[in-house]
Amino acid sequence: MKRHLEIMDTTLRDGEQTSGVSFTSSEKLTLAKLLLEELKVDRIEVASARVSEGELEAVQQITKWAKEQQFLEKVEVLTFVDSGVSLDWMEKAGAITQNLLTKGSMNHLKYQLKKTPKEHFKDIADIFTQATERGIITNIYLEDWSNGMRNSKEYVMEFLEFLTTQPVKRVLLPDTLGILTHTETNEFLSEIIERFPQLHIDFHGHNDYDLGVANIMEAVKAGCHGLHLTVNGMGERAGNAPMASAIAVINDFLPEVSIQVNEKALYRVSKLVSAFTGVGIPANKPIVGENVFTQTAGIHADGDSKKNLYFSDLMPERFGRKRKYALGKMSGKANIQKNLQELGLTLNDEELKKVTARIIELGDKKEKVTKEDLPYIISDVLDTDYQQKVFVKSYVLTHSKGLRPSTTLSVEISGKTFEENASGDGQYDAFMNALRKIYSAQKMELPKLVDYSVRIPPGSNSDALCETIITWNAKGKEFTSRGLDSDQTVSAIKATEKMLNII
Repeated sequence: MKRHLEIMDTTLRDGEQTSGVSFTSSEKLTLAKLLLEELKVDRIEVASARVSEGELEAVQQITKWAKEQQFLEKVEVLTFVDSGVSLDWMEKAGAITQNLLTKGSMNHLKYQLKKTPKEHFKDIADIFTQATERGIITNIYLEDWSNGMRNSKEYVMEFLEFLTTQPVKRVLLPDTLGILTHTETNEFLSEIIERFPQLHIDFHGHNDYDLGVANIMEAVKAGCHGLHLTVNGMGERAGNAPMASAIAVINDFLPEVSIQVNEKALYRVSKLVSAFTGVGIPANKPIVGENVFTQTAGIHADGDSKKNLYFSDLMPERFGRKRKYALGKMSGKANIQKNLQELGLTLNDEELKKVTARIIELGDKKEKVTKEDLPYIISDVLDTDYQQKVFVKSYVLTHSKGLRPSTTLSVEISGKTFEENASGDGQYDAFMNALRKIYSAQKMELPKLVDYSVRIPPGSNSDALCETIITWNAKGKEFTSRGLDSDQTVSAIKATEKMLNII
């Protein structure tokens, strides 16, 4: 029989200790609903007692909703050993489960509270009595427990022995400063769980050495009954053990436990927390990062087409995501073929070769190329069925406030180079005026510009490739030329260079 492992999300409490992060009441309520109903975590820690009126209002909204949904016991509040003031606050907030913060190391007890273990235990016992009288469920944090186990183990064991005499529901053991190695986590928790089998033990990991997920794994192996996680690893300093990574690791590597968290909701919740907090998700963050299901190297895309050689158990569909194939200088034909398939486009071998060369060229220039850019690149590359005799060799575009834009231009025509400069109503107009000077001096006539349009792929950002399509009229006949670049003026110049070769 697998044992059920409780997952407690503390994004709304511990995660809010991320520097510069504060949730509004409505954001807290929205996330509480999402965490319990869609992500399906077992419990949520939503606030610290006595913080502010805004915090009280937020918890009141959450507990009102949770009571209607029969989730009230799953909503937890951090409280303090303060003669019952936190309990008064909880009752006002409508919460019925407290996570009582106490001292889990002699250092904290001696230098912060300046009390003896006996005095501290008496104060805690008084809180338990009051909580029981008020119908409040009590879980208890042993703050700085990890340092306590390293430096004052006798005190920790004495504390846990005391707790076996109290009506405690869960004992919450935090690696407050994120100092534990995975071996210590396993060793410390194994010893406690073996010695106190009657206690429900939760592990609360921080990520200061980037060992949060490793410590989570060892805590489960040691037999802990619950884990505390945050969405996107939000939290003080380096943050807490991240929800998405921990869930994937548990499901894939810890078959002795079962959890009820819905993997498909992880990415959606992650994006919402990022939007609410303004804290971006690193592109390479496991499970939820933008790039983690993107193959860049062409050999990997080729391998995926041949018996899924570069797939692992971390399939993007598990998390409501899709695999992508990046386009850039590392791209091979296989990457491009994968993107073309998604767009419903087909190219012959020669066309594919030309498109691949252009994408590599753009990648060398550090241009960002997306799947949505492909139709424009194809149009640009395949619209070059001519022998090039005219080259726009160089140009300087200037645009200063209060002055007319100007261009200095160098053009090679049939092996000869010509230079000219001119001003205009805009950068492209200045470019065309300089070009007209060159052609007029050679007694050559330029076509008339009939139409000029610019477009970028739908949903793109300001750094997207843009396609400029210009319609020209030469001696009564109209034709179009296209240019492609991330700079709008440069893409127009490229379209114009094509026109010069067509005429």
